Amino acid sequence: MDGLLPELEVIRKDFPILERQLAGGFPLVYLDSANTSQKPQVVIDTMVDHLEHHNANISRAMHQLGSESTEAFEAARDRVAAFIKAPDRDEVIFTKNATEALNLVANSLSWATGDLAVAAGDEIVITEMEHHSNIVPWQLLTERKGASLRWFGLTDDGRLDLSNIDELINERTKVVSLTWVSNMLGTINPVARIAARAHEVGAIVVVDASQAAPQLPVDLQSMEGASRPDVLVFTGHKVVGPTGIGVLWGRREVLDALPPFHGGGEMIETVTMQRSTYAQIPHKFEAGTPPIIEAIGLGAAVDYLDHVGLDAIHAHEQALTGYALEGLTSVPGLRVLGPLDAASRGGAISFELEGVHPHDIAQVLDSRGIAVRAGHHCAKPAHARFGVQASTRMSSYLYTTPTEIDALVDGLNYTRSYFKVG
Repeated sequence: MDGLLPELEVIRKDFPILERQLAGGFPLVYLDSANTSQKPQVVIDTMVDHLEHHNANISRAMHQLGSESTEAFEAARDRVAAFIKAPDRDEVIFTKNATEALNLVANSLSWATGDLAVAAGDEIVITEMEHHSNIVPWQLLTERKGASLRWFGLTDDGRLDLSNIDELINERTKVVSLTWVSNMLGTINPVARIAARAHEVGAIVVVDASQAAPQLPVDLQSMEGASRPDVLVFTGHKVVGPTGIGVLWGRREVLDALPPFHGGGEMIETVTMQRSTYAQIPHKFEAGTPPIIEAIGLGAAVDYLDHVGLDAIHAHEQALTGYALEGLTSVPGLRVLGPLDAASRGGAISFELEGVHPHDIAQVLDSRGIAVRAGHHCAKPAHARFGVQASTRMSSYLYTTPTEIDALVDGLNYTRSYFKVG
């Protein structure tokens, strides 16, 4: 199959969990990478090595272990900055996940003054396909400030309806926040076009890259001028890194203007009983002991992805997605939610199977060693748009093979016969 990673079998050997045999003797077929990716041995080894040989708190201890830990933590920041080609490594903030990063921005904006202040009558624009973590923080912000929340709707094939972009993003718009790649529909959104329109009216642009960073090359430096977002977030556990670590990149001018999100140690310049002054970025937004081991693991993870090559990973995902779409649409009674064109989407494919609840589908597939996700995928508004309560979602990644897609299709046909559908 054209586009597949040529060293696919070698890559699979880097992920020890893929060797597992499950109950019933079935090999693990892991098709839930949009939920969380599996971890290569190098990430596991890097984290264990740090715990065994270098463990200490950062930026505080004056001893050798403290220096080694601080150096490793800051080296991870350098690696992440290089991974997304950030203009300035100090613009990279470590958070515990993308959800915290989005809440950091929304809450800091609610306290901001000057040009960034959100006031009654202002508008925040999101989309109907957002993960809940890119809906709820903005709802909270608008409720607190008397602003209004507006959103792009969806077309019948699961794309953003941009027909009213000039009306929706207007002189009252303060923030436009959107996902780059939908976690439910798989849709790849035209971030550059939307960012350019938002910047025309002076709004700031926040991009949730949680599903994009694992499979698309992110090059902030090449996104020149108006097409570059002001803030971009993603989470470590979807880019073959550990849980408990996320990334917020922000344009320096925006980060400097935002007040801190958390108060505590390490984010201060000085503290008196009367008032405090704050450290420069990135430390202004990293109060307390950060996720040190997780950040170091994330550094190893993005190094691994860079070694494989994001262009090659993207081509692999597109080839597998096209193959999966062909296989899934051959199953009687199955409806794919979202674009049917592999070039327009990422590796997550949600679907419904007539006559069978998604939870039942997932349970039957699990009995055959196939791991998928069932539910609303933290995207209830998108499901409501298509008239379904829940769906089943398969999601591939750089270690997925065509044989595993075949196992899924066979498993779905078995599920139909099990429930005597059709």
